[in-house]
Amino acid sequence: MTGQDDERWMSLAVDLAWQCPPSDSAFSVGAVIVTADGSELSRGFSRESDPHVHAEESALGKVAAGDPRLAGATIYSTLEPCSQRKSRPRTCTELIIAARLRRVVIAWREPSLFVADCQGAELLEQAGLVVTELPGFAERAAEPNRHLADGQF
Repeated sequence: MTGQDDERWMSLAVDLAWQCPPSDSAFSVGAVIVTADGSELSRGFSRESDPHVHAEESALGKVAAGDPRLAGATIYSTLEPCSQRKSRPRTCTELIIAARLRRVVIAWREPSLFVADCQGAELLEQAGLVVTELPGFAERAAEPNRHLADGQF
């Protein structure tokens, strides 16, 4: 995929983040899964189906486990996938690796507000996935979270 494709899909993920019900204890995040041929496979956002669902988890949950289109797909997430989690048995990082995605594109790294040292990007790279950060989207991705930590994001 090209840089223009990355920007288009990340823009959609940012739009999805604005659909999140606000929370004082979790980030508002949007995610889109795109197949290797460049078509949308699924999308999700934080708290879409329950108060604890993360955006990546929501998007992955809409695709059947073992769907061959997941292998080689890219997930666009407005925030680095979680590497620690209290509300579910598996982190988003673990779910992405298990789904056999090829690439993860993020807008910004998880700040230390809820997790002191998120290792999502590093764990994904260690598992052989390509992680691309689009810092030009960081401010737009943080905007739905301005209510947290006195707007420091």
